Amino acid sequence: MYMKKALITGIAGQDGFYLTELLLKKGYSVSGLDIRNDPEHLSRLGELAEKVEVFKGDMRSQESIDGIIQKVLPDEVYNFAAQSFVPKSWEDPATSSDVTGLGVARLLSALARFKPEARFCQASSAIMFGTPMESLQDEQTPFNPKNPYGAAKAFAHFLVTNYREGKKMFACSAILYNHESPKRGIEFVTKKITRAAAMIKLGLAKELKIGNMDAKRDWGFAGDYVEAMWLMLQQEKPDDYVVATGQSHSVREFIDLAFKCVGLDPNKYLVKDPVLLRPNEVTLLVGSPEKAKKVLNWKPKVSFDQLVGMMVDEDIKDLQHKKTELIA
Repeated sequence: MYMKKALITGIAGQDGFYLTELLLKKGYSVSGLDIRNDPEHLSRLGELAEKVEVFKGDMRSQESIDGIIQKVLPDEVYNFAAQSFVPKSWEDPATSSDVTGLGVARLLSALARFKPEARFCQASSAIMFGTPMESLQDEQTPFNPKNPYGAAKAFAHFLVTNYREGKKMFACSAILYNHESPKRGIEFVTKKITRAAAMIKLGLAKELKIGNMDAKRDWGFAGDYVEAMWLMLQQEKPDDYVVATGQSHSVREFIDLAFKCVGLDPNKYLVKDPVLLRPNEVTLLVGSPEKAKKVLNWKPKVSFDQLVGMMVDEDIKDLQHKKTELIA
């Protein structure tokens, strides 16, 4: 029996973990690309790291990408590689654009030459919409990016369309709205909130510094979203899909719920920090997942409340474990 081969770029991130877990359960052979490929950087994968082959690669190098595609000859490719932290994209827009935008050009070029029949899924981003003209965005909503990361993602998104139409490749883009999990990196506001709530509860911190609490996002669970991406590559025809919950919540709501999970009043610990405010802040993004529901038969399983709860619970467990190790 043939074992499908999948290549995941950016495998060390939260999406890489959940997609690897999903694909292994479905009997795939999974390979990954990581710029560092060392145990510390791959720590999010946990025990899954022993079940995958990870190649050290650089999305900024055509030679590097070509070599990995030729070695793996994947049936499916999922591109999560990006410089995805928006403030950092302002600090170094050239590198952010090279990895997030031109990296996709290199990947598609390599596939077109060495494995044109491979199915490709790009992790596009709702941040491409910027300040949208419509209160509920779908696949037809025009892009209006407000930061270098969003601009690079939009460039990559259009490239996928070009290769789908011009090269007749099975190339799709998943327009992903904010998706979180216990595997989320500490530099993101959601993880910062849940980690702070857990630390304050355990007496390890005294405050949470925060920027704009009025910004609203459509937050879902990363595990649900990678399933949508897998479903996209199982269809007869390639297409693009908004992957979202259709509901928005403010940063303030996220904070209130996280602190409620640990039985604390957030107002006693919040410190507004203007340094954390972003230029051209996108204040409201909420997506319509109707096409994904209809065509892919997909819908999110984890609610907003469940998502915040699982993140806080995991942070509590992790901190308690570390605290125990220190005492021991």
